[in-house]
Amino acid sequence: MNKAQLVEAVAEQLGGRKAAAEAVDAVLDTMVRAVVAGDRVSVTGFGTFEKVERSARFARNPQTGERVKVKKTAVPRFRPGQGFKDLVSGSKKLPKEGPSVKKAPKGSLTPGKSGVAATPAAKRAATKRAAAAGSTATKKTAAKKTATTAAKKAAPAKTAVKKATTAKTAVAKKTSAAATKKATTAAKKTTTAAAAKKATATAKKTAPAKKTATRKTTTARKSTAK
Repeated sequence: MNKAQLVEAVAEQLGGRKAAAEAVDAVLDTMVRAVVAGDRVSVTGFGTFEKVERSARFARNPQTGERVKVKKTAVPRFRPGQGFKDLVSGSKKLPKEGPSVKKAPKGSLTPGKSGVAATPAAKRAATKRAAAAGSTATKKTAAKKTATTAAKKAAPAKTAVKKATTAKTAVAKKTSAAATKKATTAAKKTTTAAAAKKATATAKKTAPAKKTATRKTTTARKSTAK
């Protein structure tokens, strides 16, 4: 039986092919989405659909016998319920009318995330996911604390470097000011010495001229007196 034949069979019970097609599509879509999300779809008496994780392993190629590495993967798995097994094996007779799979007792089904029954295995899976999420959150918190502690430890070092830089700058400024002052004083001394030397030379040149003029004046006076 393929999907079209399944829809036709359901249509005989529902009274319309369109409604039957929508019902089949809705059921299949809900089951697929639940299994992909990691939930277990369990229908009492019919079976259980679930997602199974397969770890990486080595297998053999049936044609060549070569050893091949198989990557980690996830596959869907269906396990038939006891009622389904009993009907197929013939230990129970298939009813001529009505549903072949009996309804679950009242209160035995607990709606889960996708409206499916929550089994102990599903609860364990949810617990594992919660534990993994908590572990991840703890690791993130520890990483943040470590980063904060490292930043606090680095802060004094930065302050010390800043102070050292400031001290070096102050010393450099003082040294520069002292050097400038010494250079200015030396320049002033040099200028004063040069001016004094120049004045002395001028005075020496002027002295003979004054003596010569005095002599000429004296001689003129003597000549006038005669």
